[in-house]
This record gives sequence, structure tokens and C-alpha cells, in this order.
Amino acid sequence: MTSPLTGQLPLPPGSDGRGGVRTPGAARPGVRVTALGGGHGLYASLSALRLVAGHLTAVVTVADDGGSSGTIRKEMAVLPPGDLRMALAALCDDTDWGRTWAQVMQHRFRSTEVPAHEATLDNHALGNLLIVALWELLGDPVDGLRWAGALLRAHGEVLPISRTPLTIEGDVLSSDAEGRLRTRRVEGQVALARAALEGRVTGVRLNPSDAVPAPEALSAIELADWVVIGPGSLYTSVLPHLLMADVRAALSATPARRLYLMNLHTGTQETTGLTHADHLAVLHSHAPDLRLDVVIADADAVQDRAEVVRAARRMGARVVFSRVGSALDPQVHDPLRLAVAIDEAMTD
Repeated sequence: MTSPLTGQLPLPPGSDGRGGVRTPGAARPGVRVTALGGGHGLYASLSALRLVAGHLTAVVTVADDGGSSGTIRKEMAVLPPGDLRMALAALCDDTDWGRTWAQVMQHRFRSTEVPAHEATLDNHALGNLLIVALWELLGDPVDGLRWAGALLRAHGEVLPISRTPLTIEGDVLSSDAEGRLRTRRVEGQVALARAALEGRVTGVRLNPSDAVPAPEALSAIELADWVVIGPGSLYTSVLPHLLMADVRAALSATPARRLYLMNLHTGTQETTGLTHADHLAVLHSHAPDLRLDVVIADADAVQDRAEVVRAARRMGARVVFSRVGSALDPQVHDPLRLAVAIDEAMTD
């Protein structure tokens, strides 16, 4: 689709014309990488992959219904922009221009002059509003994201997994007032995360179940040399991609090698009580045909190494244990350490 302003949609800076963007200074200039995920997990993987991949594409979940994204989605019937915004911010270049625009995209407004219940802009991220404005002007989510990437001089392309807003539904096993175990259905990402505090998620689905993946996202998987999955919230950032039959088929058919980045810690709101091996088991149960080549796990965080190795083997993968957590904050990945681990895994 062309711009109503200039009549022509430009390719992002450094674009190769094939759905990817060249990453200046990458360790592997000829390697095409497609990263699947959402939220802070995808931000972490992209921050590392931009140092490794020659051509980088982020394929982002569109099931968020909380915060600024949830409000925008409810009021404007568009894709939730938050995870897409975070992916773009992760790809901003390391110059004054890039650092400034990354801060601008992530900046959240704080209302100070009216009571909280009257505030309309409070907690909205400017980047969310910018992305939605481009969608309204251009009439297409992919075109809008390409324009946003051009403005930010992003080192890669950001794509939605679907042009249809998705809703996550989950089953949560918990005790009722009489102490009996009951399974209840919960709808929505935020509601599922809250319900998981009182029980255990036993399965997730997408609504609509027949949502069509974006063709550009499927092409990015097909053309990749490596597909990277994770890290991120297991049920709401990682699994949504794999719940779409066409995406699973694309992952099976692609000649790309598949790399899974494990979370540093498993005791998150959604996965309390699960081990690292359990994460792989959940992944396998929802996508039994998915084959992996490499699993990267943090050498310090993983306590069940033997079980992780066995679970990875069931999916066809070898495990690389490496220190990828930040020395300053062990709760988050260090981009440089993670980039080194990924580069070494791609070499072996």
C-alpha cells in the first residue's frame, strides 16, 4: 500500500528488498534470523540478535490485552501495539538518533492534573500512539510498522504474527472453596496471568482459532537460516505463535535451524511450580511436531540439567549451557553474553 502523503512506501534503511533489513556490523552478515515472541522476552533476544544476525526479522504476538495496548485495542479495534513497539525499540541503532527514538517510543505519559479515574493519556506509551497513527494513515499494520522502522532506523523488520487481533484462552486448575480441584476457562492475557496466581495453567488456545497468519511472517520463517523462539512468558508470549496451525507447518517446512532460548527463571506469574524441563514439556505438548536444533539455557539458573537435556532430546535438540544472565541483574539476560552464546551455538 502506498502512502497517502508521498504516494510511495519506502523500504526501511538498509533493506534488502526481501522482507529483511541488513544489520550493520553483525557478526554473521549473510545469516538471516527470524525471532518469534513478544514482550520483554523478545526485547531481550532482539537486543542480542542484532549483534549477530545479518538480516533480522521479529515476528510478534498480537494477543496482549493489558495496559495501554488493551485500552487502544478496546477503543479502536486495532492490533495491540505494545509488543510491536518494544520490538522496534530493541532494534534502534546505537547512535544518538537511535537511543533518543528508543526512549521516545518507550516514553509513557503520566497525568498529574486530573484524578486518575478522569485521565485519558495516563500510562499510554507514545510509541503505541505513533504506531496506531501510521496504521490509520496507511491502512495496513505491516506498512505502518515498516514506516515506523524507517523513522527509527531500525536494524531489522518487525511483523505481526497476524493482521487479526488474537485473544488467549486458558484452562486453570485450582481449588474451590471446599478444597476440590476445579478447572475453569479464563479468557484474555491479563485475566490468565491473574488466574495463574491461584492455580496452574493446563492448556491455552487462541481465539479466533482460524486466524490467518500474516503472509509476510510465514515468508520470514521460510527464508530464514535460523528461527529463534523465546525467551518470554511461556503461555502468553511463546506459545501463541505455535498455536497457529499454519505457523507450525511453516516451522516444520522451513530449511532453517531452530533455536530455543530458555527463560532464566521459571517461577513467573504464569508458571509457578514449573521447572525448566517442564517448560520444554509444555512446549512439546502444544506443538508435538516442532523439532528444535539447539536449546540455550543459563548455566547458573538451571537446576535440573539432566531433565532439560532429556526433554530437549525428545524435540531433537542439543542443549548449550552458558552464562547469559546479567551480572547486575540475574533476572534479565545480558545482551552481549546472550549474543556470544547464540553466535557459538550457530557455529557448532
